[in-house]
Amino acid sequence: MSDTTTAEGAAATNGKLSHRQILTILSGLMLGMFLAALDQTIVSSSMRTIADELHGLSLQAWATTAYLITATLSTPLYGKLSDLYGRKPMYLTAISLFLVGSLASGMATSMYELAAFRAFQGLGAGGLMSLALAIITDITAPRERSKYQGYFMAVFGISSVAGPVVGGFFAGIDTFAGITGWRWVFLVNVPIALAALVVVTKVLNLPHTRVDQKVDYWGAVALATGLVPLLIVAEQGREWGWGSAASIAMYVVGGLGVAAFVWIERRMGDAALLPLRLFKRPVFRMATLVTVVQGAGMFGAMMSLPLYLQIVKGATPTQAGLQMLPLTLGIMIASLTSGRLISKTGRYKMFAVAGIGLMAAALFALSTITVDTSLNLVMVIAFVIGLGLGASMQTLVLAATNDVRPQDIGVATSAATFFRQIGGTAGTAVFLSILFGTVGDKIANAIRSAMTTPAYVSALAQHPEFAQQMKSGLDVNDTSFLSSLDPTLARPILQGFAESMSTVFLVGGIVLTVGFALVWFLKEKPLSDKSAMEQRADAEAEAAPALALAH
Repeated sequence: MSDTTTAEGAAATNGKLSHRQILTILSGLMLGMFLAALDQTIVSSSMRTIADELHGLSLQAWATTAYLITATLSTPLYGKLSDLYGRKPMYLTAISLFLVGSLASGMATSMYELAAFRAFQGLGAGGLMSLALAIITDITAPRERSKYQGYFMAVFGISSVAGPVVGGFFAGIDTFAGITGWRWVFLVNVPIALAALVVVTKVLNLPHTRVDQKVDYWGAVALATGLVPLLIVAEQGREWGWGSAASIAMYVVGGLGVAAFVWIERRMGDAALLPLRLFKRPVFRMATLVTVVQGAGMFGAMMSLPLYLQIVKGATPTQAGLQMLPLTLGIMIASLTSGRLISKTGRYKMFAVAGIGLMAAALFALSTITVDTSLNLVMVIAFVIGLGLGASMQTLVLAATNDVRPQDIGVATSAATFFRQIGGTAGTAVFLSILFGTVGDKIANAIRSAMTTPAYVSALAQHPEFAQQMKSGLDVNDTSFLSSLDPTLARPILQGFAESMSTVFLVGGIVLTVGFALVWFLKEKPLSDKSAMEQRADAEAEAAPALALAH
């Protein structure tokens, strides 16, 4: 008998699946999650080349923003719809949308087209990660779940390294198989998505009890009205100016949208896109709050560290990806180890506390880096960040989902992903603003100091073209000139970037210290030995006699 048939049989009786059956289902989920995680890093490392090719350098941010908006907005919608209509059809929908969006993005002829196609791709991405977590929550007991979530964290870590390497490779070649190199950044998703469709169609056969409940479309509209302006200003505020008329207009519209969303969710009750009653549960509420803070600090670190490696240490995107391998190793070791220990002991809070504490300590350590800091030391610190991330990220999701009813698993897991994305978006916007808001003054101070040394004055005299460029102002948004610049002249600029990044890491450490303080208030609720699917099967079995009598 096949695993799929066996899974259906087990699910039909008591909802309990064997380890082998869970791993079979996991294979499809990991392919889908790999798609979403890889896309985030593979595009970022090649976007500048893509923008040059499509003659839209000034528009490149919109391709990222469009994807981010639709992915974030669709995340809670997937959670709710999967609770209503089942995980499998919604997961197949997410993969299909992502597949079509990837294919279209690979054929874009302008940055406007690319931004539109990336937005469509984001509609699929919103469901890939959140639904994978919801499905694994359905089929595994909380006590055993961390073991399997460790595989997801491994996929997340591998993609964070593979993305820049693969993206840098395709961006650096003219053609591959007769197609322009950069287009493969998107087209590489196509075979993976096709494989995911086949595997998920075959193995993901789980029972679903239809819930008669209307869809909260007005809540979705209000959420879009609230989040779209706020996400746009988070991405574009540095260019516009945080106090500009455009930014203020975005704040006002976004604030009104969020207020309308909260009002609608209260009226919708259980049918709400994000039922507010979930936030009355102390464990879910605290886990979600810590997730937002962790998302801000985590994405700030993972965005700033590759920049340090590329700008200050002169690494290519491919080299920077390989230099991030220790971070991936840390994620894999901590996630797999903590998962096994949680399964054995039933205790999970200590891993969330230790993980966020390690991340905060590592960011404070990174705040001491300079131009001359050993690359080996940076990689050791990256390993510690990975340990912290692997220990805490999955644990917070486990805490949140362990505190809700089986019927709310989809919306609870999508809420965890949603709020992590919100925290990450806000953190990235703030940290980039700190970086580029301070780097000009840091570079100016470093140059003034260097001007007092004979070596710098002599080098400047030998490069009058650079002296002229300094008079007209250095463009810190384009650092490509540093690779060919005289090392003596480049050093103050690198020093300025290193000092600004130190400030970013310091702020990130403070943010995660807040998270570290908050996570101590997370109550450790005993982990159930039954999966959500088993709990639903038990509830239906208990209700069956009453229903029979009623008829």
